[in-house]
Amino acid sequence: MAAASTVITAATQKINGGIVTRRHDIWFRLVSSADIWQQFGVAPRTRLPFVVSSCLVLMCVAAGLWWSGSITPRIRWEIDSFFLSAQVDDNGVLSTSAWVELENQAFSPFTVTDISMAIPGLRLLPSERTEDDPAEITVRGDGTRTVTRRIVITDCAAVPHEPQPIRFSYRTWLVSGSSEVMLDPWQMTGSGGSVPVAWQRALANVVCDKAVSGEF
Repeated sequence: MAAASTVITAATQKINGGIVTRRHDIWFRLVSSADIWQQFGVAPRTRLPFVVSSCLVLMCVAAGLWWSGSITPRIRWEIDSFFLSAQVDDNGVLSTSAWVELENQAFSPFTVTDISMAIPGLRLLPSERTEDDPAEITVRGDGTRTVTRRIVITDCAAVPHEPQPIRFSYRTWLVSGSSEVMLDPWQMTGSGGSVPVAWQRALANVVCDKAVSGEF
């Protein structure tokens, strides 16, 4: 789109062979579309493709970092019920060693710096800082790691039947943060067959049953 403006100079006369002629100087100034957008205080249209392409690049980078596990780790949690045992100390405190398996479902490594939970009837003890129970757990990309954590059952009957989350703090090469995870229910066999039971309720059932049965 272009606009034109005209300017007429002062007329001059010239006599040529008895004929009086006038000369008018006329010139045009072309105005580009960028000048028009600037007059209205709007960025030139030619920048729009650049802005759109920049946004698309940023979105792709953010999506790539997300799926790589660099922003939020992609972790599959599991507590193996096969190794659960009931242990009672001299003070009558009932506890068990839970084998926790962490699977990194992304290619960026992460480090779990803390695991905690607030579940009635259960208490997760601090890390023993051993090889099997380290203070920090690092899992490489597309790898797995199994550690043990000590859980005290303070009241078997108080453990809720509704699924309860555990909270973990993590660190990646890009960020640090915390999140909550809900473990998959366990399949418990009863008179009506196999039924899903919230993981913490199933754990308490197994440990408390072993404690009263004398298996420990």
